Amino acid sequence: MSLTYTEVEHVARLARLRLSPDELEQMRGQLSDILDYIAMLQEVDVSGIPTTAQVTGLVSVIRPDLVTGQLTPEDALANAPDKQDGMFRVKAVFEQ
Repeated sequence: MSLTYTEVEHVARLARLRLSPDELEQMRGQLSDILDYIAMLQEVDVSGIPTTAQVTGLVSVIRPDLVTGQLTPEDALANAPDKQDGMFRVKAVFEQ
């Protein structure tokens, strides 16, 4: 399917692309080739192939959560720059 210069110009305008005449002509050829390839793919008989959403096996790459212990309040506050009554002390967010 060969696109016209005007069609490519219209698509470029919709995509808000400012293309020179040379770029429009180059794009016309490339887009026409892409559409020709899609037309060729549409001719392939896929009637015997089930619809597929995932072509590879689903494998979780995330390790399972394991409880490995917990920090004591003293350990958690050990490097805190400011603490008070067993809690982190932070700068006030509101002036009140």
